[in-house]
This record gives sequence, C-alpha cells and structure tokens, in this order.
Amino acid sequence: MATPGETLQLFCDAMLAGLARWLRAAGYDVGLAPVSAMDRAILDLCRAQSRILVTRDRHLATHAGTGLRVVLLRANGLDGQAAELTAALCIDWTCAPFTRCLLDNTPLHRATPEELTRVPPRARDLPGPFRACPACGRVYWPGSHVRRMQARLLRWRACDWPGPGE
Repeated sequence: MATPGETLQLFCDAMLAGLARWLRAAGYDVGLAPVSAMDRAILDLCRAQSRILVTRDRHLATHAGTGLRVVLLRANGLDGQAAELTAALCIDWTCAPFTRCLLDNTPLHRATPEELTRVPPRARDLPGPFRACPACGRVYWPGSHVRRMQARLLRWRACDWPGPGE
C-alpha cells in the first residue's frame, strides 16, 4: 500500500471533486482542478508538480502524452471510483486520516486555544484531536461526522465495497 499519504501527489479533475475530498480525508496531497480549468493547464500543472492525474475524462487522459502518469477511472459512483483508484495506486485509505484540510488541501496543525473558541461549546468536551487549517482558518473536531467518515475509510481500506445501489 502507498505510505505515507505524502508520497503520492495526486491531482483530480473537477469531475472527481468528491473523490478528492475523500483522498484528503485519508491524508493524501490532492490538488483539484476548478470547473473552468482548461485541459492544457491541468496537464502542465501535473507535470510541473509531478502529480498523478486522476480523471474520468477520456479526452484529457488521451492528451496527457508521455511523462505524465494518468489514472483513468470509469466508475460513476464514489465507491466504484475508490475501488478503481485503490487497485491502480494501492491507496491506503487510513494512511494519515484527517491531517489535511478537506477544502484547500493544506496540512492541518493542532488547534490553538484561540482557534478552539470557534468550536461549538458542546464539541469542546470531545477528546480531540482538534485541528485547524492555517490557510482558510477552518477548525476540525472529532464529531459524529468523523466517525461516519472513518467507517467509510476503513471499509475502503478493507476493500469491503458495497453492492450496486448501496
């Protein structure tokens, strides 16, 4: 399996924004193309930053040329995309969970006392960890949403894929 998340630098096209968010939740460094990004700009950025392009766009994948690793996903749903990507890159969905901002990909740091004031009062009694993004200021805490996300990441790591319609 890929270890740690920092070793793989990925870049998802705009069609895979949901997958990019889950990869960030797992701890991977994942760039995300804006909806308006031109194919040439995406390819140039991937080359310049030595990122693996993850896409569902056959046209974009075809024009990548040599010298750029591309993973072309065919699945429409998130579970299928995660399964394909795991098979292609040996993704470890629990390599460094919840260590990157889900919005902007920045590595998180331990929340300061000042940042903790932005956590809802009832959540402040949770055992932590409490983390914050130095770029956007978002604060993260281990609420019920984190437990649900952890369960999905663990299921993906175990390759326990749901059947159609799940």
